[in-house]
Amino acid sequence: MTPHAHGHQHSHTHHAHSSTTEPDWAALAAHLERDAELKVSFLEDAAAWLHDLFGHRQVTRVLDLGSGPGVTTTALAHAFPGAETVAVDSTPGLLERARARAEREGLASRITIRQAELPADLPELGTAELIWTSNVVHHLGDQRAALESFAAALRPGGVLAVREGGLPTRFLPRDIGIGRPGLQARLDAAEEEWFAAMRAELPDHTHTVEDWPALLVAAGLAPTGSRTFLTDLSAPLDPVARAHVRARVERFRESLADSLSEEDCATLDALLDDTSADGILRRPDVFYLTATTVHTAVRT
Repeated sequence: MTPHAHGHQHSHTHHAHSSTTEPDWAALAAHLERDAELKVSFLEDAAAWLHDLFGHRQVTRVLDLGSGPGVTTTALAHAFPGAETVAVDSTPGLLERARARAEREGLASRITIRQAELPADLPELGTAELIWTSNVVHHLGDQRAALESFAAALRPGGVLAVREGGLPTRFLPRDIGIGRPGLQARLDAAEEEWFAAMRAELPDHTHTVEDWPALLVAAGLAPTGSRTFLTDLSAPLDPVARAHVRARVERFRESLADSLSEEDCATLDALLDDTSADGILRRPDVFYLTATTVHTAVRT
């Protein structure tokens, strides 16, 4: 597979795994879809921003590289009603979710589904005025070469939008009343270690300074701005968002145990106890806050 690029490239969040191998995206399908749905306001705002970047220029084709379950694909299709929007992913189960979502939203006639590996199959996908890629590039060994291949698929005047970076998700206060304060900061550090090891094992891994605007310039494009979008769901969370946070904590417990202290593992166990007032499903202070950054550049 090609990382996210396995096509998925959905709006993934790094869910660390017990090894540094790529996650099973099909198994994570429901989580990925729910994660994107929680951030749908960001996706709609980002799509509107991209629409404004084009001004009066016509957009007839959009590529969503690493579409995953298609939440972003439909947001882009709504923002560009005159365009064919193509959901590109390497995981068939995720593409089926994208197809079903397009049908539910009345967009089946304007959304095309393509299974492909990135960046190898990119030439077969054709060109577009807008290419969107969400947390895909960091799953490709040579990030600079990947951006160059994406840029080459742009039509003159086309825009490449790269969702990378932002801030880690927060869902609990620093001091939660159990265990040592600062749990989430330690989870972040453990996840960063996993992520660095994952990247080091990718085929054709090349060390890259992740200055995304500079990388877009190196790919032959002219930057048109970066924007960060906030997803802020305050406490107390609704049941859907709360269940999503609980699933996230469960994955941390399963995958990061070897990198955490016994005390932090015990704290995670308490958070996962659905019968306890300290558990994620019952405590009143659970929220969901994250910042997502999108970098854009145009082929002049």
